[in-house]
Amino acid sequence: MLKVLARPVYRFYEYLLERDVKDGDIPTHIGVIMDGNRRAANMLNILPWEGHRLGAEKVNDLIEWCIGLGIGTVTLYAFSTENFRRTKEELDHLFDLFEEYLNNVAGDRRIHSNRVRVKAIGKIRLFPERVQRAVRRAEKATEGYSDFLLQLAMGYGGREEVLHAVRSIALEVKEGRLTPSDITEETISKRLYTKGAPDPQLIIRTSGEERISNFLLWQSAYSELYFCETYWPMFRRIDLLRAIRTYQRRERRFGR
Repeated sequence: MLKVLARPVYRFYEYLLERDVKDGDIPTHIGVIMDGNRRAANMLNILPWEGHRLGAEKVNDLIEWCIGLGIGTVTLYAFSTENFRRTKEELDHLFDLFEEYLNNVAGDRRIHSNRVRVKAIGKIRLFPERVQRAVRRAEKATEGYSDFLLQLAMGYGGREEVLHAVRSIALEVKEGRLTPSDITEETISKRLYTKGAPDPQLIIRTSGEERISNFLLWQSAYSELYFCETYWPMFRRIDLLRAIRTYQRRERRFGR
């Protein structure tokens, strides 16, 4: 009974919060560390991979919320290089989930109606071939879109990304295509997995953990960080609005 009575109050609060947020500066790029799937599963007394499935379903909600707010790019920390150390049973379920989600992209009307481009970033070659095929299919199906960019960080590590860029630059210097004096911050940025995308203004981490865990290390130099207690499968639109409101209330100094 109390829940029924609280719903109109909750909706009205969400409406006021959205109105407040839309009057402010909306970030163009948000990064999300989707943490807490397994803890959510434990809380709900379900298997860990069922928690991951709930987390995957939340991604579609997030895309719609961000599009509605005018956010143009979202980068999701879907799977780190360290995650490959998990048990074979859990990895098999995760790979099944990646394959299913990515294969569904090609026929998802919401993806096409919103002109969402899907791009995987990271060491995709470390995944089973079936997942790699699903990645290629999703990227091919959306490569012509530019209204919204969804970057899925898979097999991703921020240090490895910077190392990849440095090795690329070193090779170009060795081959005489680049001189040391030519190297700038932009030189590195153009050789990252995220090349062409703006740096994130806001990074959100769910589950209450307060660290960035090797996510977008170079790109997040001036990002605002927001840590949310909610587990990722339980993340709500109101949590996103609160994160953006907090971002808007901070003074971004950019080192000045």
